Amino acid sequence: MNASMSWLKAYVPDLNVSDTEFTDAMTLSGTKVEGYERRDKNLERIVVGKILKIEAHPDAEKLVVCQVDTGDAAARFDVKNENGVVQIVTGAKNMKEGDLVPTVLAGGKVAGGHDGGPMPEEGMAIKAGKLRGVESNGMMCSIEELGSTKDFYPEQPENGLYIFAPDSGVKPGDDAAEALGLHDTVFEFEVTSNRVDCYAMTGIAREAAATFGKALTLPEETVHETEENCSDYIKVEVRDADLCTRYCGRVCTDITIAPSPVWMQRRLASCGIRPINNLVDITNYVMLEYGQPMHAFDLSTVAGNQIIVRRAADGEKFITLDGQERTLDKDVLMICDAEKEIGIAGIMGGENSMITDSVKTVLFEAATFNGPNIRKSSKRIGLRTDSSSFFEKGLDPANAEAAINRACHLVEELGCGKVTKGIVEVCAPLPAQKRIAFDPERINALLGTEISREQMLAYFKPLEIAYDEAKNELVIPSFRQDLNALCDIAEEVVRFYGYDKTPTTLPASTVSSGKRTKQMEVEDCLKEVALYAGFSEGYSYSFESPKVFDKLQLPTDARERQAVKIVNPLGEDFSIMRTLPLNGVLGSLSINYNRRNKNVRLFECGNVYLPAALPLTELPDERMMLTLGFYTDENKGKSGEAFFELKGVVEEMLARLGMRVQGASGALSFCAPAAAQDGGCCGGDAACCEARPYLHPGRQARVCFTPSGKQDKDCVCLGYIGEVHPDVCEAYEIGARTYVAVIDIPALMPFASFDRIYHPLAKFPAVTRDISMTVPKTVTHAALEEMIRQRGGKLLESVSLFDIYEGAQIKEGFKSMAYALSFRDAARTLSDEDVAAAMKKILNGLESLGAELRS
Repeated sequence: MNASMSWLKAYVPDLNVSDTEFTDAMTLSGTKVEGYERRDKNLERIVVGKILKIEAHPDAEKLVVCQVDTGDAAARFDVKNENGVVQIVTGAKNMKEGDLVPTVLAGGKVAGGHDGGPMPEEGMAIKAGKLRGVESNGMMCSIEELGSTKDFYPEQPENGLYIFAPDSGVKPGDDAAEALGLHDTVFEFEVTSNRVDCYAMTGIAREAAATFGKALTLPEETVHETEENCSDYIKVEVRDADLCTRYCGRVCTDITIAPSPVWMQRRLASCGIRPINNLVDITNYVMLEYGQPMHAFDLSTVAGNQIIVRRAADGEKFITLDGQERTLDKDVLMICDAEKEIGIAGIMGGENSMITDSVKTVLFEAATFNGPNIRKSSKRIGLRTDSSSFFEKGLDPANAEAAINRACHLVEELGCGKVTKGIVEVCAPLPAQKRIAFDPERINALLGTEISREQMLAYFKPLEIAYDEAKNELVIPSFRQDLNALCDIAEEVVRFYGYDKTPTTLPASTVSSGKRTKQMEVEDCLKEVALYAGFSEGYSYSFESPKVFDKLQLPTDARERQAVKIVNPLGEDFSIMRTLPLNGVLGSLSINYNRRNKNVRLFECGNVYLPAALPLTELPDERMMLTLGFYTDENKGKSGEAFFELKGVVEEMLARLGMRVQGASGALSFCAPAAAQDGGCCGGDAACCEARPYLHPGRQARVCFTPSGKQDKDCVCLGYIGEVHPDVCEAYEIGARTYVAVIDIPALMPFASFDRIYHPLAKFPAVTRDISMTVPKTVTHAALEEMIRQRGGKLLESVSLFDIYEGAQIKEGFKSMAYALSFRDAARTLSDEDVAAAMKKILNGLESLGAELRS
């Protein structure tokens, strides 16, 4: 929102502060000033000069020598002159003797070139000198050389000097910058979306009056009406009241089109709006002044003298004022007459009802349209205007009548028409003014201040917040849509009391210290282990390309392909929300591999988005996944060392969370996909048990956890680890064996615990036994370890595999495995008989798995 100081002073006459003081005070009171620019920047010694004589240059046919009367200005600035007359050489052609022009005297500055080209930041200095041998002591200026453009000074000729009108009231020696309205500052305000009232000059003026404690003078809205009734000229019907809650219309007759007055042109120009004519300028002026867009229709083009507000038809075509044909749909609101459409509500009028110089009777429209609908309609038809930008913020319905009355007042003031009696209006019941109980003590408690009740009410008065003493309530004006509770009132108090004066205090109530959630602590624990194991954390986008599924070799019916599509994506490569966490890590590994970085280990904590159904009927399941990934040299890959190294990292992570291979809370296990083909495990999720196509079919495992008291089939799948399939590595251009692990953090949360049980140091010695046996190759270490622990009972303290061998000494189809067992009783020293009994049970169990003791 831009606002000029000269315009603001029309409402706050006593606002006599510097630009810096205004900027600082307004920003501190909550109406932030982004910056400001003086319109007379780099303009020095700019005066009104009267051309007394024009003579041809003796040595240049394109130049002329002018004698210019500058009154007492030349003497005041010590510029060479004769009785106030200075000599200036120029190449301009559009002036004549007797013309009054802006003139910069020698030693002064101008802000721009006559061609509008770039100029130095400090402007261009004008020096006394000679042009082709003839002395020149200044320069006569075009409007571009004064830092503006013809768009904002329509009286400026296409080429040449700016010439003051004979009735402009200026005389030689006057300040030309002041006469042109250039002694002004334009402030740029950063207005938040909840302060719709501050998108209007009156709203900014109200804030300025409250900030500086000055009187506010609001615009005049009184209208002297004729005897003719507005209702005799126009009828209004609103068929879609959900999109138009209020429609006001007023009719003005005997219209005369002419340029608007200079003061109005200057104010519009200061806000970046080009003056056109009195009628169009009035609608633009009221839009800026009240924040209420308006439209003017030539009533002679409105068929049947009837306005109908309704939705358009799908596929309907309409030509707007800019001459472009627009394709509409049923959600675009239209302004129509009895036969045709004449405007797109809140966006732009139609070419078929535009104001021309021959207009005699005008219909002014001021309405309140549904903000979100205007925003969506503007986007669908590809047309965003100043009007639509106001409506989409949600306007105050009570403001429409005030704005249309102001427009009619200006019609009278400018002498461009007569106003008929009354308003034709269709309006839903206006909402009652909000009321908020006034509690100064609670406000002071919130702020930590001691502001008196009277002082608070004094802050409210210029803001037009009324006080109902009988009910002890504050009555909120309709334009303050942001005030809804006592906390909002406290903010109004403190911003005018002064944030800089508000003391630093602690809340009176007991404050409980914040802490991290359990999931945050779990994530931190997992990250700590990953960093300790040499992994570096990375981040990748949560949205990716559908092509990822093909790179990961997912079948066409894979449930991971059912992804949430982004409505307005950055492009096809970012068009869906990810359902797998692998692409980001594999993509990062690919970049590092192709840049020849060695020993790269990455991990990422990020959400995947799993929809319950498509199209979406509810929010997708956002699951936090920890993904580990690295590539390794060929030797580690062939030996299997890399796979088991990654398995060890995952085991350490889960052990830190209380989930050990054999612990009090349950048992952690790593299961091959084939082990779950009989179904019934992982909560009945068969897809979880299937082999993953993006991992090597023989080098992958599920990470499962079986809670205490549950059977193996009741295990919970916490994730998976494995070597990336060679074809997937090729798709990602990774030329080395690559390994990944994924941990589903929400799945492990019910079992994660940071509780630790203290066990005193053992008082009695342990007894160790080693067993070496041959077992069929189909029997896994996990099965053997589980059998040993099950049969070893409470006396078995630990079991560890220390040797595995296959070779010529071992018969075909078998392998040799050796385990170290440790037995201990916390209450006594174990005897040989105790250990022998436990070992007998263990060996009997192992024999049931096909194991044979080696001699």
